[in-house]
Amino acid sequence: MKRVEILAVGSELLTPFFLDTNSLFLAGRLNSLGLEVSFKTVVGDDEDDLVLRLEEASRLADLILVIGGLGPTADDRTREAASRAFGRKLISVPEILRRIEDRFKRRGLPMPASNRKQGDVLEGAEVLTNEFGTAPGQWLEWNGKSIIFFPGPPHELEPMFDVHVLPRLEPFRRGYLFHKTLKISGLTESAVEDLMAGLYPVDPALEVTTLAKPGQIEIHLRSLSSAGRQEAESLLRPLETALLARLGENVFSVGGESLEEVVGSLLRSRKATLACAESCTGGLISHRLTNVPGISESFIGGMTAYSNRAKEEWLAVPCEVLVESGAVSARAAESMAAGIRLAAGADFGLAVTGIAGPSGGTPDKPVGLVYTALAWENGVEAVKNQFLGNRDQVKFQSSQKALDMLRRRLLKIRP
Repeated sequence: MKRVEILAVGSELLTPFFLDTNSLFLAGRLNSLGLEVSFKTVVGDDEDDLVLRLEEASRLADLILVIGGLGPTADDRTREAASRAFGRKLISVPEILRRIEDRFKRRGLPMPASNRKQGDVLEGAEVLTNEFGTAPGQWLEWNGKSIIFFPGPPHELEPMFDVHVLPRLEPFRRGYLFHKTLKISGLTESAVEDLMAGLYPVDPALEVTTLAKPGQIEIHLRSLSSAGRQEAESLLRPLETALLARLGENVFSVGGESLEEVVGSLLRSRKATLACAESCTGGLISHRLTNVPGISESFIGGMTAYSNRAKEEWLAVPCEVLVESGAVSARAAESMAAGIRLAAGADFGLAVTGIAGPSGGTPDKPVGLVYTALAWENGVEAVKNQFLGNRDQVKFQSSQKALDMLRRRLLKIRP
């Protein structure tokens, strides 16, 4: 099996301020060929480090995709490092320089001297034209390995890969890869694992990966077939069916939809309306819902009632509830849900109240304690939750739990 490595170059990618989206794009395109990435490495701009990583990649992988470090600045050292790693001279190509000069002329600018280095190509490498920037790509065949160099800006890399590289990678094709994601709410990762017992495939053409995220678990299913996409999909179907039977309504998505998108679809299909009253989530539920196109058919509005006064005056939460049970209680959550439903004239009222932290907790009511409540025409219910994490994580998990309460209630209504 041919191994693939993606090597992303740039010291900025080793900081918390920049995300390597190019590797995600390339991995997706490679997957379309049935190719899986064996290694993904990020290396800074130091030339010696680059040489070490290029040498290591050429020992381990058969197809190496190198991103970045082809610009005109002093810290763009990929060409020089590759020259050292593979023993190939850098040759200035006049045609490339003319193309760069023409690009600057079209903008009414002289070409800076620093751009001349972008005309340097590894001896024996093929030039990959860059229609959207000054840095050409390069394709080098070396000791039976294919090493492809791309510019770092995504708007330059993506068309270069699709036009000049993807069609030529067909000889590397392993087959057709089909991927599906099951998204699960209301269960822990260990509970999902227990339910999946005995379902992990022994067929090497099938792969199952479980990923825990705040407020949800994802099961990623992948199948590989040399016969085509339909065959890959049919290989996966029995496993998907078995998982859905085990996990039941805890699965809220099989097509990649977010929980708010699923709730929006259920509200529309049931012709139901919703209003939200939020305290510790600060409007997060409303924000997530209003990211869903077409939600105006179902979502009437939301209210952030943070203080006790707001809860009393805006949502008609009885004073005695706040005095006797406190703002973070099942009684308060139920009153908030019922209050917003009546105030908005909605079919459903959704409410959240809790302690997001990091301060404000007590032994009886610790940080992460959150009550979610749902009110409808004939009833109201509240659920006590204890979430872990920082303030943002507690807020997100609270919003996820509230939306999931509504989803499960809507599933009981025939469309």
